[in-house]
Amino acid sequence: MTYTFDPLVPRPIDRPTEVVVGPLTAEQSVALDDAKIFAGPADPADREAWRETLRAWRADARDRHGYTGAAYERPEAAWAAGCSTVAQVWLWDELLYSFEEHRFTPERFLADAADRFGGLDAVVLWHAYPVIGLDDRNQWDFYRDVPGIVDLVATFHAAGLRVFVDYNPWDVGTRRGADDVTELASVVRELGADGVFLDTLKKAEPELVARLEEARPGIVLEGESKLPVERIEDHSSSWAQFFADSPVPGVLRAHWYERRHMQHHVRRWHRDHSEELQSAWLNGVGVMVWEVVFGVWVGWSRRDAATVRRLVTVQRAARDLLLEGEWTPLAPLSAEAEAAGVYASRWSRDGVTLWTLVNRGETDYAGPVLAPDAAERSSGRLVPLTDATGASDVTVPARGIAALLHVADGTPDPAWPAGLDLVPHDADARFPHRLARRLRPAAVVEPGTPDPSAVVVPAGDHVLTVRYRARETGMYQGAPYVDEWKPLPPRLHDARTLQRDGVLATPVAVASAEVTNAQFAEFLAATGYEPAVPHRFLAHWSDGRPPAAEADHPVTFVDLDDARAYCAWAGGRLPTEDEWQLAGEARPDLFGVDRPGPAVWSWTESEHSDGRTRFVMLKGGSDHGAEGSDWYVEAGRRSPDHTVKLLVPGLGLARSAAVGFRCAWEVPA
Repeated sequence: MTYTFDPLVPRPIDRPTEVVVGPLTAEQSVALDDAKIFAGPADPADREAWRETLRAWRADARDRHGYTGAAYERPEAAWAAGCSTVAQVWLWDELLYSFEEHRFTPERFLADAADRFGGLDAVVLWHAYPVIGLDDRNQWDFYRDVPGIVDLVATFHAAGLRVFVDYNPWDVGTRRGADDVTELASVVRELGADGVFLDTLKKAEPELVARLEEARPGIVLEGESKLPVERIEDHSSSWAQFFADSPVPGVLRAHWYERRHMQHHVRRWHRDHSEELQSAWLNGVGVMVWEVVFGVWVGWSRRDAATVRRLVTVQRAARDLLLEGEWTPLAPLSAEAEAAGVYASRWSRDGVTLWTLVNRGETDYAGPVLAPDAAERSSGRLVPLTDATGASDVTVPARGIAALLHVADGTPDPAWPAGLDLVPHDADARFPHRLARRLRPAAVVEPGTPDPSAVVVPAGDHVLTVRYRARETGMYQGAPYVDEWKPLPPRLHDARTLQRDGVLATPVAVASAEVTNAQFAEFLAATGYEPAVPHRFLAHWSDGRPPAAEADHPVTFVDLDDARAYCAWAGGRLPTEDEWQLAGEARPDLFGVDRPGPAVWSWTESEHSDGRTRFVMLKGGSDHGAEGSDWYVEAGRRSPDHTVKLLVPGLGLARSAAVGFRCAWEVPA
C-alpha cells in the first residue's frame, strides 16, 4: 500500500503558522485565526515587530468574535487556568487498580505521580475504548457499572485533583439510551466530574456546553487538538495534541488569545517529549502525562519526567505572574545564549520579572543569559531559580529548562520563590522499556480425560500466521506507532499479519465447542463455586439458572478466573491462543466462521501484563457486532488465525455477553 504522507514528519496541518511581520491586514488576521502555533522568527531583529503583529491580531480577533471572557469569570472553573499537569489514565492501569486485591489503588498512583512528576493537578479517567464494541454496553455503561467509581473520584478530589471524564461521540452502535447530551450530563452529575475530555472533537456544540454547565456549574471542556478561536469563549481548556513547534519556539495561538485558557501539550507516541515540554514552559501552559496509551506502554524518560517536575513546581508557585504579568515571548537574550539555542519568555508584574528559559541544543549552556543592555543587569536583584553560575548567569541544560528571577529596587521579595523545591535536571533520556509477560496460573492438580470430540494438536514446533486489525492497543510487545505524529487511516485500522513460532511440549486436546450454560450449571452444583468479585457473574441467568432456551448455548458473563475454575474442575485448563488457533486450523468447521450454534469470543490462557496493563488474547469472533465506527472491537465471526488483544477490566467488567470459553487437556505422549 502506498501512503501519501510520512508518519514521522508533521503534515502541513500540524505545522506552525508563519506570521507576516508588518501592518496586519484583514485577510492575514482571519488566516491567523486558524493557527495552532505562531512560528517564531529566526532573526532576533524581527521579533518586536512579530510580537506587535500578534498583539494586533489578538485585539482584532477579539473584536471580530465579540469576545467577553465570561467563561473564565466563573469561580467554579478558575482552577482550570492553573491546571499544569493532567494525566490520562486507563481506569484499569495496574498502578491505579490491583487485580490481586480487586480494588482501586489511588494511593499508589498518586505516590508515583508525586515522586516522578511533582504531583498532578487533574486526571482523565479513560474507561471504554478500546474495549467498547465487544458487546452492547455503551460508553455510559462503562462508567456507571464500575463498583466504587464515585468513591474513586472522591478520593482524587480529597487529594486536591480535578477529574475529567471522556466523551466518545463516535459511540453510535451500542445499546441506546437517552441522547448523548442527556447521558453525558447525567454521568458528570453522578460522578461529580469537574471536566470533560472531548475525544475526537475539537469543540462541543453550544447545546452540550449549556447542558453540562447546568449539570455541573463551572464544568471545564477540553477539546482535542486545535480549538476554533471563536470557541475559546466557552471552552476553558484544550488538548494540544500533535502540535509541532517552529525551530525558534513559537506562541500557542489559543493561550495568546486568552491567557486563562489552559492547554495541555502531548505527543502520545513520542519517546522524546522535550520539544512540547519546552513549548509549554515558554508559553506558561501545561502538559498531559500519558504513559499507557490505550494499553500500550509509552513511558516517560527520567529526563522528561524531571523536566515536568521542575516546570510544574515553578508554574504553580508563580501562577499569578504567568496569568497577569506582561508576557514577552522570545525575550531578548545575550548573543552567546542565542547562539547556543537558548530562548526565553519574560513575565513581568509589579517589579518582579521571571524568565522561563529553554535550551534547544544538545549541550548544556552555562553563561550570560540576559542581553548586555537589559536594565535588570544594572539594578535590582537577580536570583537564578535553577542551577547558577553567577549573579546573572544560569545553566540551561541540553534539551532542558531553567528559570531566572529579577526583583526591582524597592520591590519586596516575593514569597513564592523561597518555598520552591526544584529537583535537578536529569540527563537520562533513555526510554524505560517494559516487557509484557505471560501470567502463569496454578497448574491443574488432577488431570482429567479430554472430551471425546476434542481436537488434538500434536507436540512439536509450530509456526503460526496471526491476523489482526491494527488498533492503538498494539499486539504483543511495543507501541504500534513510535515517534509518530497522528496515525491516520487506513494505517490506524488496517488488517495486519505477523508470524509467531512456538513449541508444544506435549499434545494438547482442545474442546470442539464452548462450555455451555448447562455444563456450567453442573459445575456450580458440584463445587459451590463463588467468584471473588460477583459483579456481573452470570448476569443473564435468573434465580441461579440459565434461561431454558439457552441451556445449550455457550456460557457467557464469565471472566478468566471463572473459566479457569471450570476447566480445572474438568481436569483441564484454558487453551493458549496458539493451541486454540492450531486446533481451529485443523478443524475450521468447529472453530471458524461456519461453526455451528451461537458464536462468542473465547477466553484463552494468554493473559499478559507489563506491570501497567493487563491483557488477554481472544479467539473466534462472535455473532454480536457494534456497527458505525472503526473504533469498536471488530465484529462478526472470525477465522481461527484472527486474534483480538483485549485489555482486561477489573471488578467484573470483563464479564461480557459475547465472551465464553473452551477447555483444553494435555495429552500424555
